[in-house]
Amino acid sequence: MRATLGPQQPSDYLVRMSDTSADRRPNLGTLTIVMLLHGLALYGLARALAPDFVASLERQGLEAITIVTPVVPEPVPPPTPQDRPDEGAQGAPGRQAVPRPAEAPEVRVPLQPPIPLPPVSSTGAATRAGAAASGEGTGAGGVGSGAGSGFGGDGQGGRFTPTQPVKIAGDINSAADYPTPPGGREIRRGRSVTIFLTVGTDGRPTGCRVASPSPDPEADRITCELAVERFRFEPARNADGEPVAGTYGWRQRWF
Repeated sequence: MRATLGPQQPSDYLVRMSDTSADRRPNLGTLTIVMLLHGLALYGLARALAPDFVASLERQGLEAITIVTPVVPEPVPPPTPQDRPDEGAQGAPGRQAVPRPAEAPEVRVPLQPPIPLPPVSSTGAATRAGAAASGEGTGAGGVGSGAGSGFGGDGQGGRFTPTQPVKIAGDINSAADYPTPPGGREIRRGRSVTIFLTVGTDGRPTGCRVASPSPDPEADRITCELAVERFRFEPARNADGEPVAGTYGWRQRWF
């Protein structure tokens, strides 16, 4: 038999070539480091050749951050309670019924000694006792002004405390909402505008007014429009717990 050497066979040579090519694959970590170095080199080259352009891009990125501060609105006096009709005076008490004297008849029981019944202790002349619609006694009377639980009474009932609108949705937090003014963004940077919104019973703003303007009137107008469009509230409530129109303050600041 003729023996052949393994490395001289073509199939074994192809396998060895395939293993060698797999060992030469680039490393992912090395590629990442090379790409970062190239990016840093390009950034340094751009800073050296066009420093004003790079600084402008960095400043615009910082201007995209807007900080807003909610404003507590001016205290609104509680609504004046409406006049309500008098609940009336207490009716005259009913007459107290006094039963007339009566005795139970003596009953004879066969084969048993008689059992006397106690007499009724009374000196009146009425044949029945009860409450009347009106009278001088302690029965039920008519309409009165006693310590009931009606409006303004001195009973144990509680009252609802009036509330102001509470913001539950919506925000203004993007520099893209405001165009660049003719004098540049610097004219309103670090400044603010204060607005007051009129909130309806459905929790939606129905009106807006500028209470403290900024140097940019166009930005103030846009702030009012965005607040009316985006903000939603829990409406204010009166002393009876019913939703009513209210006022909400908001301060928008630019940085």
